[in-house]
Amino acid sequence: MTTLTLLKVERIKLFSTRSPWWCMGAAVFITVGFSALLAGTMQAKDLGDLTPATTQFSYNFGFLIMMVMAILAITTEYRFGTIRATFLAVPTRADALVAKAAVVALLAGLIGEAAGVGSWALSKAIRPDAPLSLDSAQDYRVVVGVGLVYMIATVVALSVGLLIRHSAGAITALLIWVMVAENLLPAIPRVGDAIQKWLPFTVGNNFLYAGQHVGDNNDATPAHMPLGAWGSLLYFALVAVVLLGVAVALAKRRDA
Repeated sequence: MTTLTLLKVERIKLFSTRSPWWCMGAAVFITVGFSALLAGTMQAKDLGDLTPATTQFSYNFGFLIMMVMAILAITTEYRFGTIRATFLAVPTRADALVAKAAVVALLAGLIGEAAGVGSWALSKAIRPDAPLSLDSAQDYRVVVGVGLVYMIATVVALSVGLLIRHSAGAITALLIWVMVAENLLPAIPRVGDAIQKWLPFTVGNNFLYAGQHVGDNNDATPAHMPLGAWGSLLYFALVAVVLLGVAVALAKRRDA
């Protein structure tokens, strides 16, 4: 089976249910909606000027939704047994799983771009007087780079789903990882701050916000991150590839 055929099959399987459509719509609507709400609130309460970085403050809402979609894309196959038919049709399991990861990542990248650019554009429409022009590489990165973060994050999420193979368990583990573990590590004396700066989602966030400020005085990422913006993206992608490789290797050894 050719690569293009595998990608087509995975696309058809993904859209054979309604959940991806709901996830995509919710990701864009919630992300853009909260950004519009912030733009209107800041104008009404005179809380200061919007910046391109500020318009992306809600990108992680859609980011989490798309990761849940990625988990469901693989765990539902195990739940309903369709993964067996997939592996029978494509004996080289790695090819089928990598094709699924590619389809999910590309879709997430498109949704990320829609959410990022949509948040900025709607904020600019609500606050035409705000300094929202994209005048530097940093400004373009924080708006257009959202799609790249979505792509890599969904590969991580799909890998977690492939490792755990249970929807509720995988979603719970991922949410604890993203929302709890990476944020609470600085509470560990001496080593917490140093460890946090190498955690994948913190580093991925640094790709967007390195050199940016959200609010008047608050850095959007931990201070003194060891990697720059593009180095952070490369590191985030490397973690995703390694995790996917481990998940695929285990899937090849385990019963479907």
